[in-house]
Amino acid sequence: MYCPFCSVQETKVIDSRLVADGSQVRRRRECTLCKERFTTFEMAELVMPRIVKRDGSREPFNEDKLRAGLQRALEKRPVSTEQVEECVSRLKSSLRATGEREVSSESLGNLIMDALKELDKVAYVRFASVYRSFEDIREFGEEIARLGD
Repeated sequence: MYCPFCSVQETKVIDSRLVADGSQVRRRRECTLCKERFTTFEMAELVMPRIVKRDGSREPFNEDKLRAGLQRALEKRPVSTEQVEECVSRLKSSLRATGEREVSSESLGNLIMDALKELDKVAYVRFASVYRSFEDIREFGEEIARLGD
């Protein structure tokens, strides 16, 4: 690790602690030359698969887009921010667990619908109506009937 003060490469770790629920390591370091101290944060970089859209285009996974879609479906529903964050975390873990470099948007949509079905049935129907492009009330009724199964 380069010293931010004198740019020497030799620094030593003085103290290490887990932060952010154990997902990061905070390290206090000291430069061996100028003796200045500084803090660094380390965290694992987990590569998410790319999303293959219906038209064949590819885009990087976007956590903010996922969260926004969930929040839109859950608007004015009795679901806490913590529950939404847990859902986002579980969805990301499920995507990484596939081991694939690319995942279809259809697969991602199905994962989201499964998660919403467990979290809030009304949000599930809202999301499904947009995702599956319901054309009329009959399709809504069919989807609601499937919820009872």
